Amino acid sequence: MANSRLSDALEGPGALPPEGRILVLRPGVDSDLSALPPDRTLIVTGFCPDADRLTGQGWQVAEEAEGDFAAAVLFLPRARALARAMVATASAAVVPGGAVWIDGQKHDGIDSALKDVRARAEVGANLTRAHGRCFSFTNPGAAAFTDWVALSSEVVPGFITRPGVFSADGIDPGSALLAAHLPKDLKGKGADLGAGWGWLAAQVLARDAVKELHLVEAEAEALACARENVRDPRAEFHWADATRFSAGKALDFVVMNPPFHQGRAADPALGAAFIRAAQRMLQPQGQLWLVANRTLPYEEALTLAFAEVRTIALAQGFKILAAFKPRRIGK
Repeated sequence: MANSRLSDALEGPGALPPEGRILVLRPGVDSDLSALPPDRTLIVTGFCPDADRLTGQGWQVAEEAEGDFAAAVLFLPRARALARAMVATASAAVVPGGAVWIDGQKHDGIDSALKDVRARAEVGANLTRAHGRCFSFTNPGAAAFTDWVALSSEVVPGFITRPGVFSADGIDPGSALLAAHLPKDLKGKGADLGAGWGWLAAQVLARDAVKELHLVEAEAEALACARENVRDPRAEFHWADATRFSAGKALDFVVMNPPFHQGRAADPALGAAFIRAAQRMLQPQGQLWLVANRTLPYEEALTLAFAEVRTIALAQGFKILAAFKPRRIGK
């Protein structure tokens, strides 16, 4: 396979230090890590499926960077606030004078990132290829990027979010619609798959008959917000891939506003995987309540997984679907 833009850049003379640890921030499933020395590389990612995959490949993986690093590589996300926060994290972790590399696509804002960084630090190598760019800068020290550090903000009374989490600027309209249509008599033990920063879970826990609620979220930053936002003792928090999660017991209900994108591309298969996960974790009389974009074809997956499927509401470009009596797996 031909070298990627990043691997070509990192294999250049002096691109990486011969000694010291290298910090890598949020590589995706398609990121080329071949130029990095595994024995002194630490990958930091808050996305649980990526963490599981990379650990399985033999990489050292952590949720946060600890200690000093000789250099860093970060993969640019689409969210500008998150990208800036990652630069601040890298600058705080890398020794002054060390190299920080940023790789990203034009449609994700790599050109704007270059302009922003160039105003604060000395930019070195700069390679463009395949609709993207890879550049490095000499770390001037953490003080140069202190105003880029990710800070929590209260978006609605009693609820905080952080840059880069889903719906960071307020309540997601789909979740609000789902909350408005959940049955008042919802009871027993349940789960919120893809719980985000916890607003929907809080609405579920407003029901006294709910005895236990598992908040399952793949993004560590979102789950950290949920821990602050939902202080109810009936809540249990899980940094996990919802499609593989098990509560260790059969549940009475599941609620979800499942993600439907992998990167930039819509991927209805991801929501279908959430539906199959709910099927697996519910007791025979259990129920699933979900919200989805009206155009997403989840009805087939629901019909395969449940004996009864109902459309509860169609509004604001969304649909509220409910499914009852999960079919036995393999039947």
